[in-house]
Amino acid sequence: MKGTNIGEFEEIVLLTSASLFPDAYSVSIKEEIETVTKRKVKLGVVHAVLNRLEKKGLVKSSLGEATKVRGGRRKRFFELTQAGKAAIRRAKEQRDQLWDSIPSIVLE
Repeated sequence: MKGTNIGEFEEIVLLTSASLFPDAYSVSIKEEIETVTKRKVKLGVVHAVLNRLEKKGLVKSSLGEATKVRGGRRKRFFELTQAGKAAIRRAKEQRDQLWDSIPSIVLE
């Protein structure tokens, strides 16, 4: 999906999913976001964002194996698609461009 804009939290979820690959599932994503950002995140919000990103074609999901620890339930793992990788690259380029345009005196 060329040119897909992403919001701040979508970017955080995409970056976290990429950093946790191949073990990115909703609970691990939520916990990592809370660790890095030092803010509480509701699991339902993470689920909603992952579903939205999947509909946008920025992530894809697959089911892992059932485990006894999870009572026979399977985890849904997420990974970035090529469009998702392109979206976070664009977001980084935009942020870098903005940072580079700040006069050094402003940051003193």
